[in-house]
Amino acid sequence: MTKMITTSNCRPPVVAYVAAIALSLVLTGCGRGSKQAPRSQSVESSSAAGSLGIALAPHAGDARLDAEIRRRQEQVRAGTSPEAAIERLGWLFVAKARESFDPGFYTLAEQCAFALDSRRPGSSESLLLRGHVLHSQHHFGEAEGIATKLVAQRGLALDYGLLGDILVDVGRLDEAVGAYQTMLDLKPDPQGYARAAHIRWLKGDLTGALEVMRMAADGASPSDPESAAWMHSQLARYLWQAGHTAQAENALQIAFAFQTNFAPALLLRGRIELAAAKINHAIQSLRRAAEANPLPEYHWALCEALRAGHREDEAITVEAHINLRGAASDPRTCSLYLATTRQHAEKAEKLARKELAERADIFTHDALAWALAAAGKFEEAQTHLSRALAEGTQDARLFLHATVIAAQTGKLEEARQWMAKVNPLSPQLLPSEREHLRRAAEISQSFTTLSASPANTASPRTFPAVASNSTDKEN
Repeated sequence: MTKMITTSNCRPPVVAYVAAIALSLVLTGCGRGSKQAPRSQSVESSSAAGSLGIALAPHAGDARLDAEIRRRQEQVRAGTSPEAAIERLGWLFVAKARESFDPGFYTLAEQCAFALDSRRPGSSESLLLRGHVLHSQHHFGEAEGIATKLVAQRGLALDYGLLGDILVDVGRLDEAVGAYQTMLDLKPDPQGYARAAHIRWLKGDLTGALEVMRMAADGASPSDPESAAWMHSQLARYLWQAGHTAQAENALQIAFAFQTNFAPALLLRGRIELAAAKINHAIQSLRRAAEANPLPEYHWALCEALRAGHREDEAITVEAHINLRGAASDPRTCSLYLATTRQHAEKAEKLARKELAERADIFTHDALAWALAAAGKFEEAQTHLSRALAEGTQDARLFLHATVIAAQTGKLEEARQWMAKVNPLSPQLLPSEREHLRRAAEISQSFTTLSASPANTASPRTFPAVASNSTDKEN
């Protein structure tokens, strides 16, 4: 049995393995995937010829990956080991989707899975490819069914990897721990150390996450530059949270050496620059990040940097993009954005509830809690916030929301406790979030002052709310 990597907060030991071609876990905070439109029955019933016709459509692009896609397409057309070529082409489309942040390539990958299945019905190869596509598209129920079948059918490390990734995203962390441990027992890999690091971080063990993420980054291969860039970006994120900003910047430089315009690395660098009040540099980094990845997380950070730089007209344009496209591409982040900026509390709640129906992890519970607080529904907000905090995850945004909701509901001592946790991490908050933190501190202080007066009978909720039902944006 491979040596197990333990975490201080996990009951069983944890580590994960996922092969490079199947690296598709969507991690919160890094925006590695995007939500897709509802699936079409007509797509699922595509004929083999039709599926191959779609997958073999002329492919453009000058990058190494584009050339490899064209080469594999030619192999399929020539009938040279067609099944192996179709499978490899499918994984190349997955890689292209991840590299370009264009979800359309997942559709092409799925067509390869359909074509493969038509030649070998029920094959593990076609199931694994399709399972990863479904997971990347956030169709977790369908993906879990496939992963469960794969584990029962052959039980390879990759199969347990897919199952573990899905379980993480739907909030069943203890089950994910078991799946990942089996993966480790079957086959350790640098990709798995990245998964172990993420589980450790989710369980509140930042020190352990850093230790294992360094192992993952050290083992990154230049033959898979996107994964290598992602690993070093993730290492940088943990380093920044631990207060090692200079080391985080060094890790980002290595990420850029693997992939020059890597959006997650640009996003993190922009956030670090914004926290350091290097506004112009932050705008430059975040603009490049948003151009490379259109998800709301990237545009939200850019919008904040533009406002910090007093470029309101540009900020309004970016904000319009979030309002127009954000709900479809990433409803959870869009909900957080709307609730944080006091826009459309009802819509924020609706988006978070819809996401929770599919993706019941701690961050979706947090998003719904925050939206409910914005709508003044504090009792229900507290229920979901408790679920979000249950694993002990050390995250600035989680702690901010806990602080604000406690302050709003007059739980002064609780607000103080959460404030003590969020204050050291406050540089990781966006400016609008730091404003919420400042006002929560004011509410707590006001309540302390009023409580000290024997004549005071005011309710805690008479203080100015940090979030409101109004659809008007905060001045």
